[in-house]
Amino acid sequence: MSEIMRARRQQLGLSQAQLAKDVGVHLRQIARYEAGEQQPLLAVAVALAEALSISVAELAGQIPRAIDLAGDWWMAWQTWKDRAERIDVHEATLRQHGDFIGVDAGRAGDLEAGSYRWRGELRLWDNEALMGWYRAAESGVRSKGTIYFALHPHGGHAEGRWVGLSYDGSVISGRGSMSRDRDHARQLVLDAMGRELVRK
Repeated sequence: MSEIMRARRQQLGLSQAQLAKDVGVHLRQIARYEAGEQQPLLAVAVALAEALSISVAELAGQIPRAIDLAGDWWMAWQTWKDRAERIDVHEATLRQHGDFIGVDAGRAGDLEAGSYRWRGELRLWDNEALMGWYRAAESGVRSKGTIYFALHPHGGHAEGRWVGLSYDGSVISGRGSMSRDRDHARQLVLDAMGRELVRK
């Protein structure tokens, strides 16, 4: 616990004094916990986990820390405009705090062509799945919905599906992916669409 606590505090850029204030304990207690001289009571462990944006099980070393997905990604989507199918690829920035991930994505093309900036939140489950929501960040665009991605074991890419409201308000669904490489993100969607055609 002491090593996890110290490493996570440093990762978040918190001083021992800041952490002590957030948890509601004296600075000396934080130093004792990090030195391995004492173990916190359950109520303090819960407060520590919350302040460090991790679970109590992660703090105790019972489950591995979440894969780090923060940074720049490419997100590809099977979509439609005026009944014409296409794949849009958006550059996206992911900000991660424990298992919670904020997403800000740019346009894949012109707004007139049906592309839009969007924002969302994802939750990382057991380093295997990403589940969350998205919504348009452009005024006048109604699009919003949900996302499910299966994450590759090493965290290098993910693929899955989205379901949401289209421009005209109908509920539609398509394939989606994310990768650190633009072409790879697009290819993952193409491959998934091909597998779907074979199954049909």
